[in-house]
Amino acid sequence: MAASPALAQPPIAKAQTATTFEQDRADILAMAGTYKVRFDMQETTPWVAGYTPLERKISGGNEVVRVIEDTGRHIALQHLLVVEHGGETMVIKHWRQDWDYEPARVLVYDDASAWKWEAIPEKFRKGRWSQTVYQVDDSPRYGGWGAFDTEGGVRRWRSNWTWRPLARRDAVRHPVYDRYLSINRHQNTPDGWIHWQDNTKLGLKDGKLAPVVQEFVLNTYTRFDGYNVKAADDYWAATKDYWAAIRAEWAKVAESKGGIAVTEEAETGTVISGRLLEIADEIQSGKTDTTRALVEARRLISENTRKL
Repeated sequence: MAASPALAQPPIAKAQTATTFEQDRADILAMAGTYKVRFDMQETTPWVAGYTPLERKISGGNEVVRVIEDTGRHIALQHLLVVEHGGETMVIKHWRQDWDYEPARVLVYDDASAWKWEAIPEKFRKGRWSQTVYQVDDSPRYGGWGAFDTEGGVRRWRSNWTWRPLARRDAVRHPVYDRYLSINRHQNTPDGWIHWQDNTKLGLKDGKLAPVVQEFVLNTYTRFDGYNVKAADDYWAATKDYWAAIRAEWAKVAESKGGIAVTEEAETGTVISGRLLEIADEIQSGKTDTTRALVEARRLISENTRKL
């Protein structure tokens, strides 16, 4: 009687999907710290004839990530780039990610320059977290929801499919596509974490959205503090009250106007982004104070947003 063939390796055990609130929180909070970041982007598969994917682009930098809000079921992480240029250290306020446990809704990209509230079906809320990503001026970029789980011994959070506006790296090229449909994934590693994105880039063709090209983005955060971390913390200490008020102002707009509609431009994101960031620099340099700065900032947000 012939022996049964030996398997090359034993079957993989059933995926371990059990998760706990505290374990999820620990994974989110573990993304805070000081890092060397590697940004790896590559268009891969064209979905239309004649389109040539862009060459792979790899860049990097130093980034400080701080917990700026933590109420238990809500966590906000602020990213700050630290750049050395001409012998001087510059701090650039970068993106922000907000995490909310079992949310009833999430602010999502709707169409050009508009974000709307999207209800999350009750059956998809239990044990899940939403992640909302904000641009450098704290206006929204994209939002999605998903769960933490463990498969193959690796724990990860994976989003649903999310719509996103073009990143500045693409927008300044004025390409044939004008938005992304993406899956977002976060995974902690032994020495940091990774942020992985699967982006389908789409554009209008004959009045309908059509895929143009696929792209992967892998951002790797490796723990590192061999740079001027203090510069980032000094910037945040000087401007945190201003930015807290800006966050509150955007939130007020989203509630009162049914979402956020604000004109965007390729070079800066929103049309008011550049000025909102300049105001923060003026606070840090002592040119103005937070109270006076917010008068202008609130006016800019009010005058440049509209009801959905």
